[in-house]
Amino acid sequence: MAKKNFIRKDLSNKLHQNLGISKNLLSKIVDDFFETIIFEIIKSNKVKISSFGTFNVLKKKERIGRNPKTKIKAMISSRKVVKFIPSLSIKERLNKNEYHWEIWRS
Repeated sequence: MAKKNFIRKDLSNKLHQNLGISKNLLSKIVDDFFETIIFEIIKSNKVKISSFGTFNVLKKKERIGRNPKTKIKAMISSRKVVKFIPSLSIKERLNKNEYHWEIWRS
């Protein structure tokens, strides 16, 4: 069975359970948070959130790719991609399977 993705609505619901603030307000806060991150990534090509990680914009060059199904070669255009590098504390917690807040255990 495939694991369900954790989506914005899930984040709003978790915050609602923990804080008791209205779901509508939390939904707007979560949306604004992500929009702010996206805006800053576009503006400065790098966003660092302490104890969380860093978002970097990488520029990929144009290259020749191949459709694995049809084996037809095609040109893949140059583009920008976002790379996320987690902080050391997240990596350590991930490897210890450690949770600090009870609200995230469900």
